[in-house]
Amino acid sequence: MSGRDEITSEEMAALDENCKAFGISPLQLMENAGAAVAREIFNAVERKRRNPRVLIVAGRGNNGGDGFVAARHLLSRGCDVHVILIGRGEEDIRTEEARYNYRILKACGCEVDNTGDALLLGRRFHEITDEGVDVIVDAIFGTGFRGVAREPEATAIASINSARERGKCIVVAVDVPSGLDADSGDGTAVRADITVTFHKVKPGLRIAKEIVGKLVTAPIGIPPFFEKLAGPGDVRIALKKRRPDSHKGENGRVLVVGGGPFAGAPALAALSALRAGADWVTVASPRSVAGTIAGFSPDMIVQPLSSDILMEEDTETIANLAKKHDVMLIGSGLGDDEETKNAVTAILKRVNGKIVVDADGFYGVAHFISSDVHRDSGLSQDSDLSSKNVILTPHAGEFFKMGISFSARTQEERESFVRNFSARNGVVTLLKGNVDIISDGERLKINRTGNAGMTVGGTGDVLAGILAAFFAVNDDAFRVSVAASYVSGAAGDIAFEEKGNCLIATDVIACIPKVLMHLSTTSQ
Repeated sequence: MSGRDEITSEEMAALDENCKAFGISPLQLMENAGAAVAREIFNAVERKRRNPRVLIVAGRGNNGGDGFVAARHLLSRGCDVHVILIGRGEEDIRTEEARYNYRILKACGCEVDNTGDALLLGRRFHEITDEGVDVIVDAIFGTGFRGVAREPEATAIASINSARERGKCIVVAVDVPSGLDADSGDGTAVRADITVTFHKVKPGLRIAKEIVGKLVTAPIGIPPFFEKLAGPGDVRIALKKRRPDSHKGENGRVLVVGGGPFAGAPALAALSALRAGADWVTVASPRSVAGTIAGFSPDMIVQPLSSDILMEEDTETIANLAKKHDVMLIGSGLGDDEETKNAVTAILKRVNGKIVVDADGFYGVAHFISSDVHRDSGLSQDSDLSSKNVILTPHAGEFFKMGISFSARTQEERESFVRNFSARNGVVTLLKGNVDIISDGERLKINRTGNAGMTVGGTGDVLAGILAAFFAVNDDAFRVSVAASYVSGAAGDIAFEEKGNCLIATDVIACIPKVLMHLSTTSQ
């Protein structure tokens, strides 16, 4: 995200939420945004009139809150300011930040009309504009708007456009012209002379140039580094709310292919997927450990395979199982037998769809991987993984399993390596470490949740299970990888508070629901 000069509305909402988690309050961002709008308005009209008259039409959300802040700053510059709130009053304002600034504005003695009735709103709007205004500020809808404006907002939008057509004023839109889809540029919207958008340009603003007018991008104090840092907002946009009427299986079906020499790893991955919200999880494992894995929990389904290790003859069985699941996680506890390595390669060739590869699965990935990760000339010609939707989750010491030498030492070198490796092979890579690095070859984020206690065995399997559960319900491999990295580390941090360096992988699993429940109650 940080390398682009555009940001989608969803990404911006996630960034706002992350800023709050990182210590920049929504009030501070609103103050900076409103002040930026006021500066642009004052600069646009100060040469034309000494004390310009400004009408601000404010909605009930944070866009309206930006308008309240702008009104206060314009008052301090000597402007004659009038505000129309589309609502009955403070009780209709949806966010605490907007209510806070509304109360300040009222204390300033600013003229404020409150009306939620379309007819009364239109009448009052025309009374004010007939007296003459220099600027109308559109602070009705922000970047979260979709669809068609309803009343009374539709009347407000039409009234603003009518006043502009009469040529008596200029119109300044806050963040996006109200009624415009910030991503697609669609919608019946306010026609602005100036649009002051915040932090970065939203894609729809460049598409709808005739509606946007002069486009001004105003910084509001968000450091570029925050765009690269994973936070709770990334989880919110990766995980959609579950439908109340959903049925079993609709919220994720995960297939874990693992086990042989080791039984614990696939069990940990499967239990993590369940705790991360998957509806059902099947573990396909060699018959030698199938019973042991089943003994870990009655909540997962265990499918015994043909032999004591994963064999190529299991390919057909795995392929058929994969068709019944949303995602396949392969590698946990498989071991390094040559027959198993060949089996993983055969399975990866055969199975399409969403795949997470972890641990011993990397031996089988070596067949597909380009060793030249420093070239920028596009995908490896040998990689069949680019035609699938694949996430790889190695730590630095596991690249040798794929035939890759990993020598990056500095954070910058590690980020460059992961980005180039992902681009060359058409995959998403989640490089596990003290700081996780996630890239799809274009986008790149880092995650700093987690702690030294998570060096204990099994925590990588926990991450893989969380990732598989998230991937099952969202096709964006990059977004779910960022979200899973954050949640896994955050669960580990809660476990660390309780257990310290004595935590074990199952302690982390137990804390996954705590993280997800906290995020669901605090997200915007």
